[in-house]
Amino acid sequence: MSENPYRNAPDYRFWRKSVAPLPLHDVDPVVANAFGIQNSDKVATAGSCFAQHMARHLSMNGFSYFVTEPAHPTIPPNLAAEFNYGIFSARYGNIYTARQLLQLLRRAYGQFVPIDDCWVDASGSCFDPFRPQIQKGGFANRAEFGIDREKHLGKVRQMVEQMDVFVFTLGLTEAWIDDRDGAVYPICPGTAAGTFDPGRHKFRNFRVHDVIEDMSTALKFIRDRNPAVKFILTVSPVPLVATAEDRHVVVSNTYSKSCLRVACEEVVAAFPDCEYFPSYEIITGNFTRGMYFADDLRSVTEPGVQHVMNIFMRHYASPLSGDAAPRLPPPAEQQRQEQEEQHLSSKAYIATVCDEEALASE
Repeated sequence: MSENPYRNAPDYRFWRKSVAPLPLHDVDPVVANAFGIQNSDKVATAGSCFAQHMARHLSMNGFSYFVTEPAHPTIPPNLAAEFNYGIFSARYGNIYTARQLLQLLRRAYGQFVPIDDCWVDASGSCFDPFRPQIQKGGFANRAEFGIDREKHLGKVRQMVEQMDVFVFTLGLTEAWIDDRDGAVYPICPGTAAGTFDPGRHKFRNFRVHDVIEDMSTALKFIRDRNPAVKFILTVSPVPLVATAEDRHVVVSNTYSKSCLRVACEEVVAAFPDCEYFPSYEIITGNFTRGMYFADDLRSVTEPGVQHVMNIFMRHYASPLSGDAAPRLPPPAEQQRQEQEEQHLSSKAYIATVCDEEALASE
């Protein structure tokens, strides 16, 4: 046999060596990463529902999870979570699309002020069109709403300027837009709050070039204000709740995830200190035989999340100063995790705060 590029190539390049013979929890599709995360690095997260799992495990595993907009210390953790405190680094709720991220950045720095700035229901309660479910029951009045919004945008600026690593999980390509100024909503108006107006609320399914341009512009926007920041992009493995396209949701889901995955590849290739982490591949790869989805075939089970985060820790947890081994959870915490895994049902999952779920009630 003559020499060729496949002879003597490493095992990870071959399916029969790196996937087929391994137990599912041993499959690790990460080959190398250009940077690590120090224990003191401020790690910020944003994105779709799956990003919440990453935030939870980052905190649990000793990373400095960066939250600029925490709840008041007197508020119990479970109640704080209901009001979206600590779910992400700031109280912005789910950011499903690259366009939504870019819009938030521009709003935070006064570069874009949407026409549709507040939804008021019949009782007088005020809802944020771009964070429609962060305040259960809405804000009492416009004054309270305005104060909270300005505080929130300030915390977004703080996050942008002070974070060391930004982990963003892209979730959707489908969005609803205000036709007057192009403002993009996290979910369709009239579902969780607001009133749907077919005259100005227009459906948009972003194409690959849209996502690449929006994501690239957003990352440049951040790096202009924080030159040392590093980026990790992921794609959410959680399928669409519903599609606005007149076709089967399975087909729309395949388009959406494929588009986002291709866009990540292009953006990562263009930006230094920007990497793609394969959460999507780990959860949805056929080597899992569907084991990482709950009975609804949509929610990611805790063993699946654990697989993702074990790989993340293995590759990104930098050694402590003067230490040769990667950072691991303290022995007591590690033992607790192992005990939980032993007793955890393979279909158990931890619920996330997901704006998109409002579509399921339609």
